[in-house]
Amino acid sequence: MISQDNCKEGSTEAISITSRCEIRHKNKLYDAAYFMNRENTEKVIHCQFHLHGQAILAIFNEAIATSTSLYEYQPRTLATIETWFRTKAEHNYPIIGIENSNGILMGFATYGTFRPYAAFQYSVEHSVYVDAKFRNRGIGKRLLQELIQLAQQQNYHTMIGGIDGSNKISIKLHQSLGFVHCGSIKEVGFKFDRWLNLKFYQLILSTPDLS
Repeated sequence: MISQDNCKEGSTEAISITSRCEIRHKNKLYDAAYFMNRENTEKVIHCQFHLHGQAILAIFNEAIATSTSLYEYQPRTLATIETWFRTKAEHNYPIIGIENSNGILMGFATYGTFRPYAAFQYSVEHSVYVDAKFRNRGIGKRLLQELIQLAQQQNYHTMIGGIDGSNKISIKLHQSLGFVHCGSIKEVGFKFDRWLNLKFYQLILSTPDLS
């Protein structure tokens, strides 16, 4: 095995492995440039119905049809998405997304009412969805990080995510950002001919300052 130290000038193996070292270093530079460029061309945006309604509808319906991310059976319609946007706007709840350089929405995230009673005014329940074509690229993590910042800016105190117990990727994502498991409801849903367990993950924020 050739270590990176063998690529130094003057080593006895330097001449024979120069080409391989150059390729390795170029690949590292290429990878770094790729990820820097991707960060620069993928931008966080505030979604609007007339621009992103169709894309959000498609992401929702793919999740309904193929996963237990949503405990729903029937696909949503564009009319329900329009109402969803309107309700979010009325309560000043954000809907954010990440677009690539071609303006394609790769994923979106939002939060909303946890329970419709006054004492829950500082709590929100959030959701994050990524288009199947763009998964495993860190999109979900970036969206959730942005949501946390927005929740702090809006003076919420706790964020709660309801996650299907089999969704290990989402659970791992939430844990990586400080969310902790705060409770489970067993066999609360039924989909794809099996019972579903719902787990709740919570992040307590430093806001608001009530002193």
